[in-house]
Amino acid sequence: MEEFTMDAFSLKGKVALITGAAYGIGFAIATAYHKAGATIVFNTSRQASVDKAMLAYQEAGIPAKGYVCDVTDEKAVQAMVKQIEEEVGTIDILVNNAGIIKRIPMLDMSAEDFRSVIDVDLNAPFIVSKAVLPSMIKKGHGKIINICSMMSELGRETVSAYAAAKGGLKMLTKNICSEYGEANIQCNAIGPGYIATPQTAPLREKQPDGSRHPFDQFIVSKTPAARWGTPVDLMGPAVFLASDASNFVNGHILYVDGGILAYIGKQPQ
Repeated sequence: MEEFTMDAFSLKGKVALITGAAYGIGFAIATAYHKAGATIVFNTSRQASVDKAMLAYQEAGIPAKGYVCDVTDEKAVQAMVKQIEEEVGTIDILVNNAGIIKRIPMLDMSAEDFRSVIDVDLNAPFIVSKAVLPSMIKKGHGKIINICSMMSELGRETVSAYAAAKGGLKMLTKNICSEYGEANIQCNAIGPGYIATPQTAPLREKQPDGSRHPFDQFIVSKTPAARWGTPVDLMGPAVFLASDASNFVNGHILYVDGGILAYIGKQPQ
């Protein structure tokens, strides 16, 4: 029987590419991977975003390397991956984190807007995964982690494109596992719940009368943990799925949601 040690959770010597990791969840995952010993590379679609992110990484003491790349452009992604391999090393861990959402009722949403969300949230993970897989297969090991959503399981008003993309990403995760598990590639996903970030801060502000924002009340009432998640809540699961500790975990979607998906809600009084 193999001996288990805590070294199984180490990412020392690994190169991790986190797409769109200029801030928020991607930045938190990058921070966790750095603490676990990995070398961090990331991309955004604009040089200004890379420059701003590099300042944040430097301030956090993380020697990351940033690249400008549109993850929906297959040729650009292939060029970026080749450049990373030449400048940093073979990518051991890929986190498909880049994503967008457009909150528009379905009847008001144009096909162009729908396609743009599908392109970033579903086509891009396919493109980037396809770009890193050959080297992972050659190396004999690799980890791909897709950032799914509770909308991979549930619908909600105004997010038809996002839910369709994240539902598709769930199945892409399972299919990459199915096709490349034999090559010792593990592809899993994380489905964050509602996470307290600067982007969601307006939804958590106190109202003038001191009461909670209606959406804040809604989320807390639907979450058994009775709180929003934090970026730190995602760090442990992200490290686990990137590490050797998860080598027999494949095609799994780990929902880090405080229990929302397990809960039907309180009975009216």
